[in-house]
Amino acid sequence: MFMRMTVADSIKTTLPKTESAKEFMGFVGERSQTADKSLAGTLMSTLTTMKFDGSRTMHEHVIEMTNIAARLKSLGMAVNENFLVQFILNSLPTEYGPFQMSYNTMKDKWNVHELHSMLVQEETRLKNQGSHSIHYVSHQGNQGAGKKFVKKHDKGKKPLKINEASVPIQKKASKGNNCHFCGKSGHFQKDCPKRKAWFEKKGKLNAYVCFESNLTEVPHNTWWIDSGCTTHVSNTMQGFTTIQTISPNEKFVFMGNRVKVPVEAVGTYRLILNTGHHLDLLETLYVPSLSRNLVSLSKLDAIGYSFTFGNGCFSLFKRNHLIGTGILCDGLYKLNLDGLYDETLLTLHHNIGTKRSLVNERSAFLWHRRLGHISRERMERLIKNEILPNLDFTDLNICVDCIKGKQTKHTKKGATRSTQLLEIVHTDICGPFDVNSFGKEKYFITFIDDYSRYGYVYLLHEKSQAVDALEIYLNEVERQLDKKVKVVRSDRGGEYYGRYNETGQHPGPFAKLLQKRGICAQYTMPGTPQQNGVSERRNRTLMDMVRSMLSNSTLPIYLWMYALKTAMYLLNRVPSKAVSKTPFELWTGRTPSLRHLHVWGCQAEIRIYNPQEKKLDARTISGYFIGYPEKSKGYMFYCPNHNMRIVETGNARFIENGEVSGSTIPQKVEVKEVRMQVPLTYASGNKVSVPLTVESNNNEEEQHNNEPMIHNEPIVEQPQEIALRRSQREKRPAISNDYMVYLHELENDSSINENDPVSFSQAVSCDNSEKWLNAMKEELKSMEQNDVWDLVELPEGCKRVGCKWVFKTKRDSDGNLERYKARLVAKGFTQKDGIDYKETFSPVSRKDSFRIIMALVAHYDLELHQIDVKTAFLNGNLEENVYMDQPMEFSVEGKEHMVCKLKKSIYGLKQASRQWYLKFNDTIISFGFIENIVDR
Repeated sequence: MFMRMTVADSIKTTLPKTESAKEFMGFVGERSQTADKSLAGTLMSTLTTMKFDGSRTMHEHVIEMTNIAARLKSLGMAVNENFLVQFILNSLPTEYGPFQMSYNTMKDKWNVHELHSMLVQEETRLKNQGSHSIHYVSHQGNQGAGKKFVKKHDKGKKPLKINEASVPIQKKASKGNNCHFCGKSGHFQKDCPKRKAWFEKKGKLNAYVCFESNLTEVPHNTWWIDSGCTTHVSNTMQGFTTIQTISPNEKFVFMGNRVKVPVEAVGTYRLILNTGHHLDLLETLYVPSLSRNLVSLSKLDAIGYSFTFGNGCFSLFKRNHLIGTGILCDGLYKLNLDGLYDETLLTLHHNIGTKRSLVNERSAFLWHRRLGHISRERMERLIKNEILPNLDFTDLNICVDCIKGKQTKHTKKGATRSTQLLEIVHTDICGPFDVNSFGKEKYFITFIDDYSRYGYVYLLHEKSQAVDALEIYLNEVERQLDKKVKVVRSDRGGEYYGRYNETGQHPGPFAKLLQKRGICAQYTMPGTPQQNGVSERRNRTLMDMVRSMLSNSTLPIYLWMYALKTAMYLLNRVPSKAVSKTPFELWTGRTPSLRHLHVWGCQAEIRIYNPQEKKLDARTISGYFIGYPEKSKGYMFYCPNHNMRIVETGNARFIENGEVSGSTIPQKVEVKEVRMQVPLTYASGNKVSVPLTVESNNNEEEQHNNEPMIHNEPIVEQPQEIALRRSQREKRPAISNDYMVYLHELENDSSINENDPVSFSQAVSCDNSEKWLNAMKEELKSMEQNDVWDLVELPEGCKRVGCKWVFKTKRDSDGNLERYKARLVAKGFTQKDGIDYKETFSPVSRKDSFRIIMALVAHYDLELHQIDVKTAFLNGNLEENVYMDQPMEFSVEGKEHMVCKLKKSIYGLKQASRQWYLKFNDTIISFGFIENIVDR
């Protein structure tokens, strides 16, 4: 009951009586919702029907419509910004018609705040235009008399009709303003009803009324843009291509002083614009007494022209192509005409007695042509140096002759980059080469991914094989990345584009394959290779690298194909300006390893697989490194002195710093048979002497079956005089197979695939930078706890040792990520023997001992524990005086010039492992352990 008493009496009777507060509030809420819906409908109707009537300012009008939209949004009926802009434009009167047309053509995206400010400016312009601009309005005469034309000379032509328009709606006059026609207040002269009736009675007005005041003297050859004019008007006969005279008293133009001026003729006037285009003004009136030539925008709009205004400039378009321009002068837009056309009209006016200046010495466009079409900047410098007088640059806008004489190719700017792999693929063919490759190829084709810049290269015998290379590329990359190629960009070569004649393009095999796979083909314009700049630059870079690698080696030039593939292999693994990471990392998601790279063309000693190899035969053959195999892990070598000239293997010794030479011939080693008496002991204890012949042993160590087979010439063995007795025991190799070490590309090493940083700068810029920084701080904290160094001044005559950070991802026995480890190590390679260290020996356990311990653990069922001594080397005391630089980016503030005098054997020092062993040995023996002296 108390809640009901607080409700207004006007709505209290409409609410049902109830004792439940919840039900009562529900009724109140339903009534409020109904009222909100009704209010929203009223506001929407008001917003859509609102009109600007001039009784208030434009600012107030736009603010009111914006407030209504805000209220609708609060009621759950939000009005889209584009709809609100259209509502505001629809509320404008007819005098804002040119503004509406200009705004719709200029603006791609509508904005309420921008429209607000532009409308306020337009309102101010219209107010100031009242006494300075020229307005033409049509008015129908009595009994339609003005529709007749005198048909002299052209009987069959259709009579010309004048478009009609109403007088623009002006803002209502305030009470303080009086009409200059009837003397009454409340309206202006142009809106006076008595004045309008007087004109209808007096003059049979059927064409146009012209108000003209405060006009400055202007040349006859200028044309002005007028948005309120309904037809074109000219004050000169020169320029009419067709003209039709009019009988006297048939058409008139009334001036502001009520002087009636007749129209003498009507026809088509041709203007030559500054862009070189022709503009034909249809139904142009010839009025010699008029001070200015006028161009009607409504007439141009009716025949398909469009235009834009802004920043004091006017642009005229036809089918979205710019054909003319204009500039703002004296509150009106002046149309820019061709300079030769201007001079011709000036001369004509002079010949007919017009008292005007023939040449405007202040014209910048005139001096621009006098000075040989120099740039505006040079002319301004001449004015600054007082060589030229001050010029009027309003007529120097666009010079068509400069465009014709100075036009250059447009540079490609702001190219859109791909956002994912295989979105755009660039391709180009290079060749033919004057020297065929080792495989007789003359061309090569490249495919470059736009997003990652990862590239593929294929060798071709002829250009027609490009479609085969494309099919191989598409099948491989789409299967590997599980993505589809969307766009292939190339030049217009016949191998890509096909043929073109007057009927259009006839696609070749390459283009047909793209159509079959649904791939969009993009071609460059003729003579613009920069549009396919990615492939063009890649081919240039590849050829630069090939020439450099061939120049650095003594290999024959026909091996350029291997240099080319190596160059592409390297470019995929090095960064470029176009991408933030290396192409290999963006393509595969893994950081590339460069530790397996070697100098192309360097000499190498190659270990090959040869099952017929003898004991004293050379274990390697000489060759040259020429690249990396595409489908196997290893290296490729050129061996000119062997039957297989191209060899692939993973076992080789590279001589990168040596002199490259390929003329070395393996020397033949002659082995003489050696006979000696060797006592053999049998089980009975008797000794028998037999001759021993040095021969080849068939129980050689097996080699890898992935190496090429080289067939050597058969060697004739010497006959045996007495065969030796062979043991019947099973023969085993001298060492265990698990000691066999295979040389593979280091990218497959699990420790390298961790993508650990290799430098401090890489660690602080990678994705795990915070974790690596924490690891470095933890390392420094451990060193501080172990009292590793003291900061001192570097003594005179002593040399400092550098330091660096080494980063490692630690994993447990199951391969799970355990922690990030950062280790500060000294650059011990700069230490001098006998000065910075004396002894470096420290024993290492053998694997045989380790196997025995593991066997004992399994036999006695013992518990096995694995321990890791944190910063183990820091426990060893250093005996020598070693000075080290402070760690990078962790130097003590104010003591950056000092060095670290090491007290503990930091990692990287020559004697670090020995000092740690001595410390560990003393400690572990004190616990009762016994040292295994076998491993010492």
